[in-house]
Amino acid sequence: MKKKIYLGMLAMCVALTASACGTTEKTATDTTAKEQDAKGTDTKEAEGKGAEVGSTRLVSVDNVEKYITIGEYKGLTLDNAVDAITDEDVQAQIEQNLQDKAEPVSEGAQAGDLVTINYVGTIDGKTFDGGTANNYDFIVGNGQIFEEFENGVLDMKKGETKEITIDFASDYGDDTVAGKEVVYKVTVQNVRRAPELTDEWVTKNTDYTTVDEYKDSVYNKLEEDAKASAQEVLKNTAWTTLLENSEVKEYPQDDIDKAVDEFKKNMEFYAKQADMTLDEFVESQGISQDDFDEQCQQYAQGKVKQNLIVQGIMDTEGLSLDDKESLKIQNDLVEQMGASDLAELVDTYGQDYVDESVGLLRVEDFIISNANVSEKVALGDVVGEDAEAAANQAAALDQNENSDGEADVTEDSEVTLNDGTETEEAEEVLDESEGSDGSGDGEEADLEEELGAEDGDETVDAGE
Repeated sequence: MKKKIYLGMLAMCVALTASACGTTEKTATDTTAKEQDAKGTDTKEAEGKGAEVGSTRLVSVDNVEKYITIGEYKGLTLDNAVDAITDEDVQAQIEQNLQDKAEPVSEGAQAGDLVTINYVGTIDGKTFDGGTANNYDFIVGNGQIFEEFENGVLDMKKGETKEITIDFASDYGDDTVAGKEVVYKVTVQNVRRAPELTDEWVTKNTDYTTVDEYKDSVYNKLEEDAKASAQEVLKNTAWTTLLENSEVKEYPQDDIDKAVDEFKKNMEFYAKQADMTLDEFVESQGISQDDFDEQCQQYAQGKVKQNLIVQGIMDTEGLSLDDKESLKIQNDLVEQMGASDLAELVDTYGQDYVDESVGLLRVEDFIISNANVSEKVALGDVVGEDAEAAANQAAALDQNENSDGEADVTEDSEVTLNDGTETEEAEEVLDESEGSDGSGDGEEADLEEELGAEDGDETVDAGE
């Protein structure tokens, strides 16, 4: 488990430089001001330069072509597949918006209500690890938890307590409860109900006056988001293609040394948070010193390769970190990362981070503007020339799957409808994700998770 924590932090560090920085809101959360202090980056130096983007090159060398062969980046053939927005998408978003406005009611819980409960699970009168939770939210009737649990909560009012019994199948994925009768003592903390969508509600809670106007606005926002998401995917695809087709001939040693030092200072920050030295921290993660050194090199090489590609293209095409387009990207970064101005952004993240982000985004935009991009429409996993073509292809696939898989569907139904038991496949998914946030040892049963708990719910181990 500890090794997973370490690898997760490694992935985060690499993501800052080796993956697309186009998703700026994500990268903003990956590096904090405290981490920047731990890295010892050249923030003060940046302040001395007046925090000017483009004041330094991304690499220490001038003759980039000596160090890397950059793959073809002009004339790439790419598809820009924008998700089609369906009536179902609009309705689902509206329902979510209404649910966000749910208000407490005094009557018993009904289907569609947002219910907050505390529960304590017992087996033969004894509590067990993972069987207790406080302030657990779920919507009655949406299948988030076991049907027996949902039915038991129906008609319960705030403050009421009752026992709900669930008999787990012998082949259930968690040995803690498999083949056993579990009694949950449930107390309702709150019952909230979503309002009805009416012209009156729309006028009171939105910038619109009618239901139809509101539905149109929801559609337009979903469409806007879909286009923005598709654009990010397009940039990532273009960059990944270029990255895979570029070959480093030699790594500039100064750049590698700088990146290795940056990685180690990242790890020193996490070690300090755990009251350890770096050596102690590495050992605690089950990583040998040789493995750690290798990870340092992998991070450094990934970062330096990216910077060589970006700087090489900028040199060849006459781009710079302070041209008109780069300055616009810089301003967008300031806004998206919630900084008041460029100086604050540099003070928080460091001059190198800002320059690398602007450079990568500038080059990605250049690649896209010089690519052969075909506009497509996506409907689920199906991509077509337009919405109608995608819909027809999806319908044809569904028809083929239904006719070819009738026997499989029948067999699967016998498994999945077995009193809420999970299939082995679902068990594997849970096993893979178990403990991924570093909060546990990955071995304890967590009935909150099995009941469908969402991230952020408070779990209380039995006996605390």
